[in-house]
Amino acid sequence: MQKKLQGQVAIITGASSGIGAGCAKEMADAGATVVVNYPIIQGKAMAETVVAEIIEAGGKAVSYKCDVSREDEVLLMFADVIQQFGTVDILVNNAGLQKDAPFTEMTLEQWNYVLGVNLTGQFLCAREAIKEFLRRGVNGKSKSAGKIICMSSVHEVIPWAGHANYAASKGGVMLMMKTIAQEFAPKMIRINSIAPGAIATPINHDAWDTQAHLQELLKLIPQKRVGKPDDIGKAAVWLASDDSDYVNGTTLFVDGGMTLYPGFEDNG
Repeated sequence: MQKKLQGQVAIITGASSGIGAGCAKEMADAGATVVVNYPIIQGKAMAETVVAEIIEAGGKAVSYKCDVSREDEVLLMFADVIQQFGTVDILVNNAGLQKDAPFTEMTLEQWNYVLGVNLTGQFLCAREAIKEFLRRGVNGKSKSAGKIICMSSVHEVIPWAGHANYAASKGGVMLMMKTIAQEFAPKMIRINSIAPGAIATPINHDAWDTQAHLQELLKLIPQKRVGKPDDIGKAAVWLASDDSDYVNGTTLFVDGGMTLYPGFEDNG
């Protein structure tokens, strides 16, 4: 049986750990050749570990260093990947970070740093991916000319005090995704988002590192479990596959029900 992403090339940003690594492994398992992006040289070992795990499992992957907030590095990454593999079929715009502060204490550097990676980085990568999709067109590997999955967050709709820069970036991702999905749907390009809830990754380790912290977190999750990176990876495979061919401009919430107003689960 042919795998759902057989023969396709996927760039996954911020894929050396956490959700990005989960997406890389699931997409490789579905047949894609995966480019495991990481931002700084210190992350190379982690990225190479992800690559090694994919190859050991029978998949195909390479690592690539690129800071997605830097236009010159994004341009070079896409040029190099296209030169090496011929094209790009899938982009998972996953790279993201937090730099939290109370709003009145938040510095411009903190604001710009988070927006630069979480929103501008997604813009730069999406722009280059769409250029390649338009150049190539539908090539028979998929019904679409290309697929982009933007990694958003439940905080595209849930306000988050003390995290104004992060919430603003994810709200921006949501409307950027919908706008470019509308613009390029006639060209057979599909663009959607995944909005994870609480996923056990290094970025939120202090929210589930002790039993007490975990129990507090579970109050926010009707399903009463913390998500895993492969929960997001499996959703990403579906959105990148022809199984979701008529899904465009949508945010898929993968959150165990976190957006269901859990404070009202006992009648308020």
